[in-house]
Amino acid sequence: MTQEGIASRPAVSRSWTVIHSCAHGTGTHSQVRPAPTRPPPFPPHMPFSPIPLGHAIPDLPHAVSCSLPTMRAVCGYEVKAPEVIAAMRGGYPRFVLHRFVKKLTDHYAKACGSARYLWLTSSAQMAEQVRRELARSGHTAQVHDFDGIDGVSHDDSPAIAQLARLFLQNTGGFLASRAAEDRLAQLGLVPAPQPEAAFGNGAPDRALVEIRRQLAPLFPENSPDSLMLAPNGMNAVYAAFSALAEAQAAQGRHTWVQLGWLYLDTIALLKHHARDNAQHYCYLPDVFDLAALETLFAQRGAQIAGLVIEAPTNPLIQTPDLPAIYTLAKKHGAAVIVDPSVSSIYSVDVLPYADVVCSSLTKYTASEGDLVAGLVVVNPHCANADSLHKSISTRLDPVYPRDLARLAHQIAATPDVLAKVERSTATVAAWLEAHPSVKRVAWAHSPESRANYQKLARHPDAVGGLISFTLRGPIEAFYDAVSLPKGPSFGMQTTLLCPFIYLAHYDLVTSEAGRRELAASGLEPELLRLSVGCEPVEDLIAALDAALSQAPADG
Repeated sequence: MTQEGIASRPAVSRSWTVIHSCAHGTGTHSQVRPAPTRPPPFPPHMPFSPIPLGHAIPDLPHAVSCSLPTMRAVCGYEVKAPEVIAAMRGGYPRFVLHRFVKKLTDHYAKACGSARYLWLTSSAQMAEQVRRELARSGHTAQVHDFDGIDGVSHDDSPAIAQLARLFLQNTGGFLASRAAEDRLAQLGLVPAPQPEAAFGNGAPDRALVEIRRQLAPLFPENSPDSLMLAPNGMNAVYAAFSALAEAQAAQGRHTWVQLGWLYLDTIALLKHHARDNAQHYCYLPDVFDLAALETLFAQRGAQIAGLVIEAPTNPLIQTPDLPAIYTLAKKHGAAVIVDPSVSSIYSVDVLPYADVVCSSLTKYTASEGDLVAGLVVVNPHCANADSLHKSISTRLDPVYPRDLARLAHQIAATPDVLAKVERSTATVAAWLEAHPSVKRVAWAHSPESRANYQKLARHPDAVGGLISFTLRGPIEAFYDAVSLPKGPSFGMQTTLLCPFIYLAHYDLVTSEAGRRELAASGLEPELLRLSVGCEPVEDLIAALDAALSQAPADG
């Protein structure tokens, strides 16, 4: 059996047709501020056309996003409504298996037998890790090598499949879509890959050299060869965290601290680490509460292995005081992992305040939106930097050669893409802040974060491309009406809007207990996340304005 139809989390047992943003009323909304004066209108020129449900964004064979044009579609996707799943032509690769990966899995599954469930992985190492993970839960799995395509199979059980899928999702271990396409073409099951621009005629060694050459100025104290590429951002985080956790455990340090709300798979890795001992995971929800962190170190400093931090965080776009936190952590012997993906390594310099930096190159660097990749950089001044680098490098999965060549082709445009995106982001954020239908706006220069962010920014205009905001009324009318592309991911040349909490934490959105958990972390379920693209800023604002005019306000 294969993974057809498996989505990002277990289905919620309720009717998807009645679950939408209005279902829980506005009880979780905080007190609203006085409505500001409405901003001036922009010309009503809106070049955006609605993208049908499930269509790839962008319209490329290996696109990393897909259209979820209505709240009904979002909820239908989350509960696996058949008509929604049937319409999906793609999705974010760690949540929706690419059609090439599904087809190749179907092909090789025949060799495993009808009573087996097969997953294709990014490496033999990853297949073995899945086998070990299942063995921990008492399940037997078998590792496979299909002439260089690696995989792991287990008994045909939805419960076991869920364990395997979550592990692969959390660690970034699925087979790359271009690898699947190439093998399918070799087998005569699909046509030869469509031509695509690639650096160095697709030579992976030349591509890797070019990628490192482009990244090297961002890390002047590191040699280019020390910059480690990963097949995706989560594989980068997984490798770095695993290496540091092992090193710190050897010193009797096992507790890891989550500072602020992190990306769901990073949270999952931290909780997975503490699966046998809840004391090994600690969550501090307020990234600005340095006193709470000082108290924690005073109480448990000898036990704390390290902190995992996003700067800024996703989706609240909050930036902690990294220099102060790093000084405190080093005082107590704790490691610090920082993920700057929200703004990108091109916009913020966090390595001076981290032992290891992990970043998703899917965002901003692969700005055409048709590949995933990640980066790990070790601070050369941290303790045992050489051994840590070696430990991480052995844990990283390889980047598929065609993905390397494609990334090397796109990477040179990153500074220009970000310059355009960041100019528009500042303009759109200011416009949203002044709009009477908008309750709250978060971006890199929000008042609570601005000073901390500026300590990290590479230049005054380096604000990244993300804006999160909430409305005074229900989001459904606005979301359904807005003509912008709507789907997961961020950091593309294409603007993307999504109801992030619905996509990432639908289980929490759809229960009162879950909503209380979100509220305790300062998260409103109806938060909207806007990834600003390279389109004319007046067109973005015109599209937002037209949709906001159709969104009823609560007051």
